[in-house]
Parts: sequence; structure tokens; C-alpha cells
Amino acid sequence: MESFEGGGVARQPCRFPQARIPERGSGVFRLTARNAMAHHDSEMKEESLREDLKFYFMSPCEKYQARRQIPWKLGLQILKIVMVTTQLVRFGLSNQLVVAFKEDNTVAFKHLFLKGYSGTDEDDYSCSVYTQEDVYESIFFAINQYYHLKDIALGTLGYGENEDNRIGLKVCKQCYKKESMFPSNETLNIDNDIELDCVHLDLQALSKDPPDWKNSSFFRLEFYRLLQVEISFHLKGIDLQTIHSRELPDCYVFQNTVIFDNKAHSGKIKIYFDSDARIEECKDLNIFGSTQKNAQYVLAFDAFVIVICLASLILCTRSIFLALRLQKRFLNFFLEKYKRRVCDADQWEFINGWYVLVIISDLMTIVGSILKMEIKAKNLTNYDLCSILLGTSTLFVWVGVIRYLGYFQAYNVLILTMQASLPKVLRFCACAGMIYLGYTFCGWIVLGPYHDKFENLNTVAECLFSLVNGDDMFATFAQIQQKSILVWLFSRLYLYSFISLFIYMILSLFIALITDSYDTIKKFQKNGFPETDLQEFLKECSSKEEYQKESSAFLSCICCRKSILGLTMM
Repeated sequence: MESFEGGGVARQPCRFPQARIPERGSGVFRLTARNAMAHHDSEMKEESLREDLKFYFMSPCEKYQARRQIPWKLGLQILKIVMVTTQLVRFGLSNQLVVAFKEDNTVAFKHLFLKGYSGTDEDDYSCSVYTQEDVYESIFFAINQYYHLKDIALGTLGYGENEDNRIGLKVCKQCYKKESMFPSNETLNIDNDIELDCVHLDLQALSKDPPDWKNSSFFRLEFYRLLQVEISFHLKGIDLQTIHSRELPDCYVFQNTVIFDNKAHSGKIKIYFDSDARIEECKDLNIFGSTQKNAQYVLAFDAFVIVICLASLILCTRSIFLALRLQKRFLNFFLEKYKRRVCDADQWEFINGWYVLVIISDLMTIVGSILKMEIKAKNLTNYDLCSILLGTSTLFVWVGVIRYLGYFQAYNVLILTMQASLPKVLRFCACAGMIYLGYTFCGWIVLGPYHDKFENLNTVAECLFSLVNGDDMFATFAQIQQKSILVWLFSRLYLYSFISLFIYMILSLFIALITDSYDTIKKFQKNGFPETDLQEFLKECSSKEEYQKESSAFLSCICCRKSILGLTMM
């Protein structure tokens, strides 16, 4: 035994039993080494998957701090918002000029060709006549006004060719083939086959004096079997107001129709006026100034918007493709390690709905910009389709901004509340919609003959929706015609029950569903959200990192104490 200077007996050091090390080259050694390498590879694969998942769910700023990855998509979306909004505003101003020109010409045509037009339509028709003399005077007035158009019109109008490539008026009348009525004897003899008879009046025929066409047998109308008289003609015009906004003018073809409707045979003939405007390419334009140069700048701007949207489309499509690959890696790993499938909620976490929204917006912007360029070059005239595409794409672009606000907890409440309440709200609306449809059909069939707002299903649905929001309540009650006491009493029961049911019960429950989801989200933000398999997997990653930091700090502390102890003993 070894002794120390201070006396006493030296203790025998503790000897732990050593594990038997397999000899190199033996089967056990090779199996142990293979298992160790497989375990090491599995851990490396798991850590790599964790790092990729953690990086995928980072915000653009966190990705830049972690790997210095520049947030190209974020910058591109900001630039796209500015470009698309500017494009939409410019197109909207141009489209307003087009719509205003069409509406102004329609109003001017009604004053030109409708005798006694008051300036406002009576209902869905422009005006009405009640005597045979008024019918003849209205027909002849429209024909004479057409002939003297260049002398009385204020606009830049000219005669256009009709479907037969002829300039002039086309007058058609529809009559029952054979009819004899004796109302006093309550007898009727009718052949419901309809005869169509048309006559074409060109400028040469209208210029004759005296006008022979008025005395023709065609204009001897038999009102007891007359269904309708239709006068159709084409006019051409040029919209010069676009020149003031440094754009090329548009050439229009107006297909006008005047219809005298006598199908009801009620003693009242309704007069309808319809004007269908079609934009055509002007054949010869000689405009001096900077208009052509301005059009080239606008086309270049639209082309730049298309390039921006293409870049955004490629980046978002690439992100979705990489997310699907990462999802597949996670599903295979989870199935291999834990022997079970990942829940659907975790699988949908990899499908970023905002990217899908951006892709749809980019596609609509690209197609709308191409149409806008063709319209600008006067190759196409479909303003309506272009407006729908550009307007909807701009809506989606601005809605997509919410994605970046969602990274902040204060702004994320709206998104989380909408996501949580949407399934319940849709199910609730499906049930409430059945009651709403029932009231719609009931109101249409019962109150339709006695109330203007219940004449057709579309107006009934709009009226009931207004009542739910508290609009036009008194007017809806007051406009019920008191021709039938039974219908009047039913209308009161119908309206009171609908308002009470939808405002006090259904609408309150609807708001309660959203409020409940909001309260649930607030509690989760305060106490923590329920963890899914994916979140637990990522949390395990963060816990391991914290453990490694703590263990490294502990070892450094031990090493520091040992060095200090060695210095003191020296």
C-alpha cells in the first residue's frame, strides 16, 4: 500500500468492470459498427429534416437572419402591388370614359327617337302609349328622326350598315296569323302561329316627298292581332374625349332597337329602347401630337407588369414544389420512425394557401394585361373581361398582404379567427340558406303581383337581404298594395316573422359563432395553442438545441473550475 505524507493508509482506487470489446474483424464488431453508423445516419437525417422544416416555417426576416437569404418574394410582392394598382387605376379611368360615352349616347338616342320621352324610364321600359294615333305618331317620329339625324344630332354620329350591309331602317312586325275576337260576346277565334313581316327603308325611300312609305299596307296595323313592332338601325360614332387623356380615340357602332310591345293586349303598349355599343378599329387615324408616343409608354409599362408577374409566378410555383418535396420527406420519416401517418392538419401546413392565391392573381394579371395591351393597340374591344381580370387580380394582391401582417401576433388574430370560424360559418349558412330560400319563393309567389320588390326571384332575394341589414323596412311595409285584405294580412305575418327570425335569432347566432372563435384564439394566444405532431417535432428540435447550449456551458464551467483549482494547488 502507498502511504501519504500526512500518515494513514492509502485507499485502493475503485475499478469498474470494463466492457468486453469485440475483437476487430469479428462478426459482432462488424454488426456493432454497422448499427452505430446506421444510427448516426438516422440522427443526421433527422437533424437535417428538422433544420429544413424550421427554416421553411420561418418568416422572411428570420430566413435572412438565419441563412442570409434575400426575401425576393417579399420585395417582388411589394413592387407588384405598386405596379398592378397603378395599372388598374389608369385602366379604370380609361374604362370610365368608355362607359360614360356609351351611357350618354344611349340617353341621347332615347331623346332623339322616342316621342315624348320624359328623361327617365317608367320601369324596365322607356315609355308607353295608349291610343292607336300615339302608336303611329311614335313609329313615324322615330323614322323621321333617323332621316334627319345629321341635322339634329349634337354628337359625331353617322349612318352605319346593318346585317345585310345596307344603310337604312329595318321595320318588322309580329302578328298572330289569324284572330277574331268579340269581347262583348266573350268569344275568341285565334291561330297562335306568328307571322313576321319586315320592310327596309333606305335613305332614298325616306327622302321622297310626299313620303309614300307611310301609305303602304305594311303600316296599316291590326292591333287586335299585333304582338310587337321593331325598328332597328345602326349608327356610327367616334369618342373624341380620349384624346384629352392622350389616348387614341375609339370608333363605335351602335346597334339601336325600338320595340313597341303589345303582347299583353292590355290597352298599354310599352316602348323599349336598347342600344348595343360595339367598339371597332378606326380605319384611318391622323392625329398630330404626343398621343402615339404616350401609347407606346403605356404598352411598355404593361409589358413590365407582365414580367413582374411572371417572376412572382415562377418563385411561388417553385416554393410550392419545394414544400411538397419537404412534405413527402416528413411523411416518409414519420411513417418510418413512429409507424403511423401524419394527421391531415399537419399535411395541409405544407400547402401555403397564400402562394396559391398569388399564383391565381399573377395568372389573371398576365391575361388581363395582355388584353389591355390589345385594347390599347385597338385590336380588341372587350373592356368588360379585362376589367374583371384586372380588378379581381388586384383584389387578390391586396388580400395577399395579410400574409405578411400575419407574422405579427397583433395582426394575426383576424386570420386565425377567420380560419377557425370558417367551417362552422359555412355549415351554419347552409342551414340558414334553406330558410332564406323558402322565404324567397314564398314572397315571390304571394306578394309578387302586389309589390314591386317581389316581382321576380332576384329582386325578392335582394329585398330580403336588405331587410336583414335593416334597410328599407318601412318602405317595404308601406308599398304593399291593399287590393286584397288576405294578401295584406299575409304580408304582415310574412315580413314580421322574417325580420324577427333572421335579425334576432339567425344573425345573432352567426355573430356568436365568430365571437366564440375569436375568444378561443385569444385563449390559445395566452395559454398556448394545442400542439400537433409537426409542432412537437419542431419543439423537440428547439429543446435539443437548448440542452446542447446548457451542456456546453456546464462543461466550460467545469473546465474553468479545474483550471482555477490547478492554479491554486501550484
